[in-house]
Amino acid sequence: MTVKSSISLTDEQHAFARALVEAGRYASLSAVLQRGVDLLRQRTDAEELDVAALRELLSRRREGAFVSGECMDARLAEMIRNKRRAHGLPP
Repeated sequence: MTVKSSISLTDEQHAFARALVEAGRYASLSAVLQRGVDLLRQRTDAEELDVAALRELLSRRREGAFVSGECMDARLAEMIRNKRRAHGLPP
């Protein structure tokens, strides 16, 4: 089912949408706007998933063991040494 809506576009938005129709990329201005809303919904859904994943990651990290700054520095230095060694670079 479709619903008719009245919308307002800036001159620039209207010109862009009209150019897409005239180029044959979309059948009508409505098709352009429907695609835009679909893309916005997909982007919003993806952002919500990203936020949920980050919240889960942060929750797990808060529950995990604390790593001191010195310990993390040592871990990073070891990782860098291993990568340099793997690529044949001097330490």
